[in-house]
Amino acid sequence: MAVVCTTALIYFLRISLIIIRIMKELKVKYLSDSIDKNSIEKVSDFLDTFDRQKLDYVPWPKFPGKPKVDFAIAHDLTTIFLKYYVEEKYLRAENNIVNGPVHEDSCVEFFVSFDEGDNYYNIEFNCIGIGFIAYGNSKANRVLLDTDLVSNLKTKSIIAPENDNVASWQLTLAIPMSTFIYTPAKELKDMSCRVNFYKCGDMLPEPHFISWSNIIAGTPNFHLPEFFGRLVIE
Repeated sequence: MAVVCTTALIYFLRISLIIIRIMKELKVKYLSDSIDKNSIEKVSDFLDTFDRQKLDYVPWPKFPGKPKVDFAIAHDLTTIFLKYYVEEKYLRAENNIVNGPVHEDSCVEFFVSFDEGDNYYNIEFNCIGIGFIAYGNSKANRVLLDTDLVSNLKTKSIIAPENDNVASWQLTLAIPMSTFIYTPAKELKDMSCRVNFYKCGDMLPEPHFISWSNIIAGTPNFHLPEFFGRLVIE
């Protein structure tokens, strides 16, 4: 009986892994040439007209907090435009140094791989637009990008007055392909992109960790590219 149960369990786990690896897919629209893409303000306003995606997954029951987080995304072949919309109970913005621990604050993140997840960029920004970007193949094996490169990204942060104990904020990012210094291609056309989108706040009174594509892991860890979804460039 024990052998039969063990065999059944192994089969179940294999089937579960197959299901897990069915990747989410997100089609990314081209941002109209009629928009002044050098103006982050105009880009931010135009992204408001795009369909929004939700961060629905709370992968770790020990951290059940689930702020309301949506995002809109677009591209113009040479730049990724990304806007987060956040409503959460607490707001923290203590880190104001580029490539500092912004994940401790009210923070949104975008991880992207151009080589099927072997290596990826983790792009993290807190609610006041302070960034952190690194590149590598795991959480423990990463190289920080130059602080000038990170600080020169165009951002727009909007923090609304607190209303009914809810902190609302938005963050728009323009991420040119030149940011991805370890990736030879300079255009998104015909590229395969693996991605995930996150919201965290490690040092908030009630820490939380939520994602767009679900993660199966024992402890909070966004650095698991096997759970990334896929961007389809339109």
